Amino acid sequence: MSLLKERDVPPRVSFALEQSGVHPLLARLLAARGVRTADELDDSLARLLPPLSMKGAAEAGRLLADAIAQRRRICIVADYDCDGATACAVALRGLALLGADPATLGYVVPDRAVHGYGLTPAIVDLALARRPELLVTVDNGIASHAGVAHARALGLQVLVTDHHLPAVSEGVVTLPDADVIVNPNQPGCAFESKSIAGVGVMFYVLLATRAELRARSAFATTEQPRLDSLLDLVALGTVADVVRLDANNRRLVAQGLKRVRSGRMQAGLAALFRAAGRDAARAAGFDFGFALGPRINAAGRLADMTLGIECLLTDDATRATELAAQLDAINRERREVEAGMRELAERTLEGLAPAADTAPAALTLFDESFHEGVVGIVAGRVKDRLHRPTFVFARGADGQLKGSGRSIAGFHLRDALDLVAKRHPGLLLRFGGHAMAAGCTLANVDEGGGVALFDEALRRVAGEWLDAATLTRTLRTDGPLALEWFNTQTVALLDAQVWGQGFEPPLFCDEVQVLQQRLVGEKHMKLRLRHCGQERDAIWFGHAEPLPAQARLAFRLSLDEWNGRQRVQMVVEACQG
Repeated sequence: MSLLKERDVPPRVSFALEQSGVHPLLARLLAARGVRTADELDDSLARLLPPLSMKGAAEAGRLLADAIAQRRRICIVADYDCDGATACAVALRGLALLGADPATLGYVVPDRAVHGYGLTPAIVDLALARRPELLVTVDNGIASHAGVAHARALGLQVLVTDHHLPAVSEGVVTLPDADVIVNPNQPGCAFESKSIAGVGVMFYVLLATRAELRARSAFATTEQPRLDSLLDLVALGTVADVVRLDANNRRLVAQGLKRVRSGRMQAGLAALFRAAGRDAARAAGFDFGFALGPRINAAGRLADMTLGIECLLTDDATRATELAAQLDAINRERREVEAGMRELAERTLEGLAPAADTAPAALTLFDESFHEGVVGIVAGRVKDRLHRPTFVFARGADGQLKGSGRSIAGFHLRDALDLVAKRHPGLLLRFGGHAMAAGCTLANVDEGGGVALFDEALRRVAGEWLDAATLTRTLRTDGPLALEWFNTQTVALLDAQVWGQGFEPPLFCDEVQVLQQRLVGEKHMKLRLRHCGQERDAIWFGHAEPLPAQARLAFRLSLDEWNGRQRVQMVVEACQG
């Protein structure tokens, strides 16, 4: 069960938005999500935050402009998730658009199992095979002190572009000794969008580089490059990384979606849409987050992220189709691995926490059979089911215990790891991340005994920080949906908007009578409901338990297409019986 709480809607704001021409239902939904004026809905490129307001962007622009002019060899150091892959593709495509000789551009991406995360000394040595003169990190590097020092000692220049939180030592933020750092979360940066993804940071660095080249009259005889051609990649990485969709991020995603819907996308994205069976002409943020993103991420989890990056880099439609098919196959394998881990985790949890209200304040799971590439996904599934901060550990190829965690509102996971590290010196070899997602590597404390000590330490922090209210899953809803809005036009209206983390898609709530219910596919509940005097079809994915005859349901709207006909369907998210 979940606690359903209706969002507050400022009536004056909602009325003002409606008077400005916003659809009445949409005006109510937007007002409840903090939109105050119709100007905030302007998603034009001109409304993006200025590039030079990001600390280090101007210096990065000069560094890259010099490198382009001098034909210096540039190597992009990527990350092995979708944000890192799209950021790498944006960097390489963008630098080529700005005049860099493609022969001077290259990239390396760590193998999750072999190299670990970030610009490590080992990755610097790997990059040396490309004889680089400048290393550019994307979606990593802000905590890579040793790697940056190693690169600088070898005579390389280093530009760090990242969005993660920097390391903190004894209460003081520490930054690597790079030539230039561009990160909105570094001290002294006035850039308003602190939640921008790594791919967004790299896009802004390219905007600053273009401005520097323009100031040098580099485009006096040629047309200025159109960097907006990269926004489909920016949108994909932004949504897939589940960063908060503030106004600036929503504009980036909206612009990317417009390009995709009009068919103006990279060959790799078009191939991924086909492989996923999704219609690019009706693309939504959901497609990026649950169809394309997982296929790119699967390469970094179970294989080699080079496959994902190459799919995003190629302009050959046939090659893109081949790579997308490989990524689709790897994603199916990832699902099988994840399903096995989830089944084992479920059996472990049966004795530990048969229900959410009996679960400890934080959970830690480990089994020797777990795959390190899927621990984050499984942690997220367990967290969603039991509403508890959850860490899942697996033994890496190097023998070390590597964990990935997912959290709930009110429990800053990276700060919790920092406290665990302070209370138990030597337990964590390294850690990092955000409020809602983080990772760490344990020291080999009596082999698996380190997990038990970590579990005890994390539970202690959770017990101190979390109370009963925070540990109760609360879903914020948009209240009842008037009968006049139950139609295909409303679904199309809502699907056309940009929703996501921090700007959640509409979730309505109302009383219903359950007329029929049956299990389909062994794990989904198909429902026939009476709602406001009318019978409606509904489905609850991933839910097998019967519903009471009368219930209060939280639901979304979707279109159910069958034999060429479209019907509005309620997709149930929660029940209060």
